[in-house]
Amino acid sequence: MHALLEVESVSKRFGGLTAVNDVTMQVREGEIVGLIGPNGAGKTTLFNCVSGFYHATAGKILFDGQDVTNLRSDTICRLGITRTFQIVRSLAGMTVLENVMVGAFKNITRSSEARRAAQEALEFLGMGPLMNAAVESLTVAKKKRLEMARALATKPRLLMLDEVMAGLNPTERKESVEYIRRVRDGGTTVFMIEHVM
Repeated sequence: MHALLEVESVSKRFGGLTAVNDVTMQVREGEIVGLIGPNGAGKTTLFNCVSGFYHATAGKILFDGQDVTNLRSDTICRLGITRTFQIVRSLAGMTVLENVMVGAFKNITRSSEARRAAQEALEFLGMGPLMNAAVESLTVAKKKRLEMARALATKPRLLMLDEVMAGLNPTERKESVEYIRRVRDGGTTVFMIEHVM
């Protein structure tokens, strides 16, 4: 397995505050890698640097050998890195399927193809029966899985999950672990932040 993601001496400062300090790490293709640490340790800030929401103050980020350090988030997504967020951001007033189609439109321009990609992602994560449901009707666990489906609809090579199990009960956590393994077994590398061990 080769290194799909390489983080080399990355730091991120906000004025006088150093949120990420000289981090070096790798995520190899086919792995599930967890990033752990206490609140305020800079885990999400590192995710934001890798996914292009922030630009690193120092260091380098390589994706499959390509320097993506200061690329925009939409460009990084097109290259194959996508992510979820700590706080679920479903699009109100839309169905589950429509929410996931938004992710698919990142790399697909035809509505029929975006619908097909969204349906595949939802079926893959066991949410096929909920395609036509309003997002407002979903439980927290289902909303988190919806966000994962929306990310998968972009067809990533690296899926970054930010606290996907936060707020879930033990049964829902077990299901989440099974779906994360399924994502990896389907050919997508997973890099995740989690407090629930």
